[in-house]
Amino acid sequence: MPSIEEQYHAKHPTSEETYSEAMDVFPDGVTHDNRFLMPFPVVATHAKGSRKWDVDGNEYVDYVMGHGALLLGHGHPDVVKAVTDKLTQGTHLGANTRDEIAWGRMVQQLIPSAERVRFTSSGTEATLLALRLVRAFTGKTRVIKFQSHFHGWHDFLLAGSGRNMGGIAPEVAAMSYVLPPNDIAAVERTLAEHDDIAAIILEPTGAGMGQIPVYPEFLQELRDTTTKHGVLLVFDEVVTGFRISPGGAQALYGVIPDVTTLAKILAGGLPGGAVSGRADIMNMIAHDESNGDNRVGHAGTFNANPLAAAAGTAALKLIATGEHNTKADATAALLRRGINDIMTRMEVPGCCYGMASVFQLRLGTQCQCIDDEHQHPSESQGTTPPSLVRKLRLAALNAGMDLMGGRSGLVSSAHTDADVQETLGYFEEAFTALRTDGLV
Repeated sequence: MPSIEEQYHAKHPTSEETYSEAMDVFPDGVTHDNRFLMPFPVVATHAKGSRKWDVDGNEYVDYVMGHGALLLGHGHPDVVKAVTDKLTQGTHLGANTRDEIAWGRMVQQLIPSAERVRFTSSGTEATLLALRLVRAFTGKTRVIKFQSHFHGWHDFLLAGSGRNMGGIAPEVAAMSYVLPPNDIAAVERTLAEHDDIAAIILEPTGAGMGQIPVYPEFLQELRDTTTKHGVLLVFDEVVTGFRISPGGAQALYGVIPDVTTLAKILAGGLPGGAVSGRADIMNMIAHDESNGDNRVGHAGTFNANPLAAAAGTAALKLIATGEHNTKADATAALLRRGINDIMTRMEVPGCCYGMASVFQLRLGTQCQCIDDEHQHPSESQGTTPPSLVRKLRLAALNAGMDLMGGRSGLVSSAHTDADVQETLGYFEEAFTALRTDGLV
């Protein structure tokens, strides 16, 4: 039987050829680190609902979903209509618009902490602006973040994320105190020892969309501790905003941060991010005499772009009903249970875990079970080896599904029960291929 890589070459000859062209244009031949894949990535052509297709005509059940931006699936008609109607009126008006007000109102309606909103063009820009705001407001310079938590690719928060640090000055990286997650004693100790901390920032469900979970009680402990010490709390809800619940993790858990960063689902599949939070903090951007030289300047050519505003408003109106979250969550739960059943039956070590409309895969490690829906890897165990992740990603594509980074899945309301059954068959096929190659 052909190996996983042999099958991959056979199924994707045009992607391989196209990738050779891309290598002449882009470093690594890709435009996003997560799209890098050896021996080559697939090259997509179009998508609709829960599916996408590549240049070789292969069809995939898609669990990348625009890197998490598409809770409604590809090409939801309401979003498409909003964008196409707006397109005829101009792609960039270089002025304030009513559309941005409507979009901001939707954020205020859904996100509990959002007394004021400022739009950016991406999640990375949102966390960068959030840092500027908390530093200006508190007059302090450093922040606490947590091991493996990712807050975008800018210099100030990449330390401890597990990402490459090339080009970042050591002095800048040292502006973050990197602590282990779920350890409130370490937080208390660091706050007691240092008086230069402006804020604590974290992904509220855990690093990498919850690959390394944060326990809900830890969020309340952080809220209590930051309040006691006069330190601000920032939730990075770029991934979790509007996905974990219509109001994000903060609405689900009832823990309200001082500042929230948003992106992905926020803009309905178009580029867009935002910072939201307490009015007194957000108003550090305001042209107010009291801010003086401490005012936080914020420009951005594509902030609240009319097309993003139209798409985002249309998407958030649909999400506000709660129906799309409920459907996506139920589908993801079916997938998690089904994948775990397959792994148990096939004696594949590891587990599938996650919450809401996200699933995570861990291979070759022991798992703990909080309840039927929320098992997770033991913290004492390592992550899945990168070589195994790569082979799983290839095997999944050979079978007919695209996984986020090869080990995660983002489910939309467009995914159906039929998609689940088809996907479970694909997982069985992928695990069989891994076993044939002697990998599990």
